[in-house]
Amino acid sequence: MVDPRKLLPPSLAKLRLKPQRRVRSPGLVTALDLDGTTLRVAQANQRDLKLVATAQIDLPPEADRTDASAVGASVKRALAGLDLKPASVVMGVGRPRVVLRTVRLPVVENVAELASLVHFQVAKDLPFPPEEAVIDFVAVRQIQVSGERVDAPAKPEAGAESGPPSPRLEVLVAAVKRETVEFHQQLAAAAGFKLVALSLLPYGNSRGIAACEVTGEPEVAALVSIRPDEVSVEVMDRGSLVFSRGTIMRAIGETPHIEGSIPISEEAFIQAAAIEVVRSLHSYGGTEPGRPVGKVLVAGATNYETALLETLRGRVSVPCVRLDPAEALRLPAQFREAAAGSIGTIGLALGAGDEHGLPFDFLNPKRPAPPRNLRRVRILTGATVVTVLLVLLLGVRKLLIDRRTNLLKATAGELADAEKQRPIYRGLIGRAAVVEDWVKGGRDWLQHYAYLSSVLPPCDEVYLGSLVVDRQGVIRLAVQSRSGETLSRLSQKLREAGYDVKPFAINPGANRFEYVFRSNIELVASPKLKIDLSKLKTASRPADDASLDPKAWRRGGG
Repeated sequence: MVDPRKLLPPSLAKLRLKPQRRVRSPGLVTALDLDGTTLRVAQANQRDLKLVATAQIDLPPEADRTDASAVGASVKRALAGLDLKPASVVMGVGRPRVVLRTVRLPVVENVAELASLVHFQVAKDLPFPPEEAVIDFVAVRQIQVSGERVDAPAKPEAGAESGPPSPRLEVLVAAVKRETVEFHQQLAAAAGFKLVALSLLPYGNSRGIAACEVTGEPEVAALVSIRPDEVSVEVMDRGSLVFSRGTIMRAIGETPHIEGSIPISEEAFIQAAAIEVVRSLHSYGGTEPGRPVGKVLVAGATNYETALLETLRGRVSVPCVRLDPAEALRLPAQFREAAAGSIGTIGLALGAGDEHGLPFDFLNPKRPAPPRNLRRVRILTGATVVTVLLVLLLGVRKLLIDRRTNLLKATAGELADAEKQRPIYRGLIGRAAVVEDWVKGGRDWLQHYAYLSSVLPPCDEVYLGSLVVDRQGVIRLAVQSRSGETLSRLSQKLREAGYDVKPFAINPGANRFEYVFRSNIELVASPKLKIDLSKLKTASRPADDASLDPKAWRRGGG
């Protein structure tokens, strides 16, 4: 059997068009076809054909054939008569109920975008409203089309120059009414099986011809399929369906099951069928860049195929042969009779098991991209922007909080260390305050100390117990004297030296050195006081003064 991937033309194989995933049933697939009052059945797995059979549908003559429930019940009984309970079923829609168009579109890689172009292009050619249509398509081949005119001719008789050729995608589009799809779904529900795909019966014919391998690979073949109430012509180029045309025929003899049909003779039926075949071949010949048909195959199970074959041989110039699917597919003897009119059913069963499934599926058609909801896009964009800003704001907030937290921890550590050093700091602060006070006062208190040393009487009369200077610049002297008169003279000498002396009391305070009087004197240096250390004369030390002898101090002297 021919690998279906090799059936595509080489130019199409080079396309990077990504096909939409098709419904592909695993395991055994059953294909059903309602051919008048005959139910045709074919079963196949992914590789081989397992069953070809037919059964009569016991539909009453007065029954409504458009009633899906009644037809489904009859199909259920026919399958039970064949002892079949199919799990996955594929059916096909006949050519007269399908609008088939070939369109040329720009080469695109996205299936949804290509579907949008197909719907836009085909909607204006449909004989029914586009809202009632189910549209599916398949890419056939890539062709080169001459560009539009680039320069208008100067005169009417002058030729027009055209631009460079541009690639175009040739697409085969099939459209059916939605009510046809719903009819098959209701039929499947009434018959009790699962309908996994609803394809195109002409595609089943082309797939069956490819499986039969009755034509050479480069040859273009036309299949004429005869059914009790219609004749269809399918043209296959390199195994791909490129043209299809079908016509509902008037019935032969007594055929009450075909509503609205008028019985005609066998000869009239054959002549009408031959005319339709010739017209279809002429219609295909007018398409570009279609290659000419090299062989005509006739298939069917109406017993009129031989007569039609002889008639066509006299009207067309290409070879016309009878197609025997059973012999071409090497089917067992029990399948031969049923296979004669089941080429489309066989092709559907085999196509459902192909790698990419059925190219046409009206249950799961290739859909165009949904229109953009600009309001929704704006709302989502705004929500996204707000979310990003909020996340950014929260991130910045967390960053700042982390920085402040780290700073707080560092400051708390420094504060703990400083708390341990508080006593030292307080001592330094106190000493610094004294120094600042001295600096602010503008006085050198050491000079006052030296100056007072020259003003005070000799040490054998008076000596200092302490000298303190407060922040207000007040000098406090604690003195010991041998006599009160000496302290009185001392007050006068301090005033003469330039100090303001506050009145002080003289108190008895004898010690072991016979300094019997004690007093605390407060002095304030006058702003006009100028001290010149070079002119100072201090009292001479006593001969027995040992205050500067370290040995005497160690012995306790003084």
